[in-house]
Amino acid sequence: MTLPGLSPPSHDELRATRSRTVPVWDGAVLLPSTHLLLKRREVAEVERVLQSQREEFRQRMERLEQRRQQLGQRKDQLRDVVLKFNVFLKASAARQERALRRVEEERARAAGQGAEAAHLRQELTGLLQRREHLARRLRSLRGFGDYLQGVLARTEQFQDVPAMLAHFGVLAGARAALAQQAEAGQEQLAQGWARLRRYQEEASSELLRTNNELTQLRARLEAARHEVLQGESCWAHVQSTATQKTLLLGQIKLAVLNLFQLTTARLKVPTDMALEDTEAQLDTVLLCMQDLTAICAELRPRQGGPCPPRLPAATSMHPRRHGGARAPPSQE
Repeated sequence: MTLPGLSPPSHDELRATRSRTVPVWDGAVLLPSTHLLLKRREVAEVERVLQSQREEFRQRMERLEQRRQQLGQRKDQLRDVVLKFNVFLKASAARQERALRRVEEERARAAGQGAEAAHLRQELTGLLQRREHLARRLRSLRGFGDYLQGVLARTEQFQDVPAMLAHFGVLAGARAALAQQAEAGQEQLAQGWARLRRYQEEASSELLRTNNELTQLRARLEAARHEVLQGESCWAHVQSTATQKTLLLGQIKLAVLNLFQLTTARLKVPTDMALEDTEAQLDTVLLCMQDLTAICAELRPRQGGPCPPRLPAATSMHPRRHGGARAPPSQE
C-alpha cells in the first residue's frame, strides 16, 4: 500500500544526498582504491537515508494501524450505544403505551363514575387554586436559590447545586449525542438499504442475462439435436446403400466366379489363382473369350458370315498368363 508522502526517494534525491554528504574529488588525482572507498561511502550514506525513510514509513504504518484499531473499537462502542438507545426507545414507547392505556382506563372509569369525577374536579380545582396560591407565595417570598436548595435537600443525591446542574447538563449532552448517533445510524441504515437495492438490481440483471444465455444454449441444443437426427438418418441411408452395394458386389463376385469356373472347366484351363481374386478371374475369362473370338474370326472368312464383335481388353493390373488362357489345339 502506497501512501502520499511515503514514496521512495528518486534518483535525483539520491544524487543530491550524495552530493550533500560526500565531498566531490577530482577523478584525475584520486587512486582507484580511493575511488572505491568513496563509492562505498556513497552507498553507505544512501543506504542510511533509505533505512531512515523505511523506519519512518514503518512508524507511520504502525500509527495508522493503531488508528484503524481505535476506529474499529469506536465503531463497536457506537454500535453498542445505538443498540442500547434502541432498547431505551422501545422501553420508553412501551411505558408511554402503558401510560396511555392507563389514561384510557382512567377515562373509562371516570366516565362510569360521574359523582366521583365531579368530586375529583372539585378537588382538582381546589388543588389548582392552592397551587396558584403557593406559586404566588413562592415568587414573592423565595428566589431560585432557595428553590434549588429545597430540591437538593429533597433529592439527597448531590453535594451542592453546581454538581446537580452539572449532572443534568451531562445528561442533556448525552441525550444530544445519542440523538446524533441515532441520526448517523439512520443514515448508515439508509445507505445500506440503497446498496442492498443496487445489489438486488445487479443480481436481477445478471439473472436475466443468464436466462437469455440459457435460452440461446437451449436453442443451440435443439439445433444440434436436429442436426444429429439428420446425421443419423443420413448414416442409416448410407448404411442401407452400403449394404445394397455390398450385396450387389457379392452377387457380381459370385457371377464372375461361376463364369470363371464354367470357362476353366469347359476349356480345361489350369486355375492357379485364389478364389477371392475376382479381377484375375475376370481377366482369365476375358482372355478365354478373346481367344475364342480370334478363333471365330479365323473361321468366319471361310464361312462368309459377319464378323463377331471385338471384345474389350482385360482391365486387371495383373500380368496376362498367355500360356494358360488358350485352349489346347484339340479343343480348337
